[in-house]
Formats: sequence, C-alpha cells, structure tokens
Amino acid sequence: MAVPDFQSLMLPLLEFSADGKEHTMQEAREKLAEIMGLSQEDLEERLPSGRQTTFANRVAWAKVYLTQAGVLESPKRGRFYISDRGRKALLEKPERIDIKYLQRFDEFQEFRQASSKNRTEKVTHTGDDATVTTTPEETLEQAYQQLRDEVANELLYLVKNNTPEFFEKLVVHLIVSMGYGGSVKEAGRATRKTADEPYRFSRRPVSLSQAALFA
Repeated sequence: MAVPDFQSLMLPLLEFSADGKEHTMQEAREKLAEIMGLSQEDLEERLPSGRQTTFANRVAWAKVYLTQAGVLESPKRGRFYISDRGRKALLEKPERIDIKYLQRFDEFQEFRQASSKNRTEKVTHTGDDATVTTTPEETLEQAYQQLRDEVANELLYLVKNNTPEFFEKLVVHLIVSMGYGGSVKEAGRATRKTADEPYRFSRRPVSLSQAALFA
C-alpha cells in the first residue's frame, strides 16, 4: 500500500487522539502505520532530499493543519492531544476530515490567509483543495528537484553545442576543482600531437582556495 496523502491522515490522527491523552508524534506514527497497514518499504520511502521519510512528513503536516483548526492542541513541540472542538467533530462521525472540512473554523481560515502570503502556500495550493495530495514541504522539494533537472539539462545542452575549445577549458576547470593541478594555468599545460589527443594534467594536491580559482 502506498503512503496515504496528508489529508487522508487527518481523520485517523484525530481518532487516535480521541482517548484524551497527550501523545507524541512517534506514538502517532506507529499507530497510524499499523492502521494503514503500511509495509517497511512504505515507511522507509523518503522525500527527494532524503532528510525525512514521506510518512513522517505527512503525519507531521496533518497534525499541523489539525492544530491550526483547533481540533488538536499542541502544548509543546512533538506532542498533542484532542481539544473539545475535536471531540465535537468526531461526534459528527465525518467520513473524512480534510482542508475543505477544516475551512469551517475561523482560526483555520486565518491560518490559510496568512499562509497564502508566503511562498510555501503559493507553491502548494494552486488548485482545488480536494486534489492536494502533497505537503508544502514535498511540493517545494519537488519544485526544487525539477529546477535542478532543468538547469542540468540546459547546461548539458550548452556544453554539447559549444566549441571543442570551450569543452577543453571546461574539463581543465573541472579537474582543478576536483583537486588536481596547482592552478588552472598549470593544470592546462599539455603536449598534444593532434587536436583530439587528451591533455595530461598535473596531479599535485592543491588547497581549497587554489581549487576555487577559475582564472
């Protein structure tokens, strides 16, 4: 089973807190993983940056949204418990709690309005709330990765469509930045019999300051 989106985790998270006790995020993740029947592979899936698991990130954002709506209370970071509003919400026996459901609460509307002024919210919620499946952090990381890929493709295109001389100079700079050669001038020294014969570079270790020189 794939990791559920963060909106799908809101109701299970609120139901988990229905016992009125103060819980940790670790407890919530363990229980929700059990409820959702997630495999070890699902739990190990990570965000593009690799800094956090997808599941942990989505549980955390579900908790953030529920807290902003006032259905959960968070006395300190990483801990939470159900509020009176949360209990009343569960008495309604909703089939789903999501962004659309939380819009009924003034505090949540204020949170959204304030968030819409910053870059995260603009990137994340560009369409219908019901279709939002990624957390703000996931969306930003995906956008960042897309930009990296586009820049890499553009650079590759420029290199392929430039002159052989440009490519040779690029290789020299690359070799120096990797720690080979005392300077660009020294690393670029070569003896060639033909235009296609490769350069021979000095492999003398250099300092970081020297390697950073692209004179």
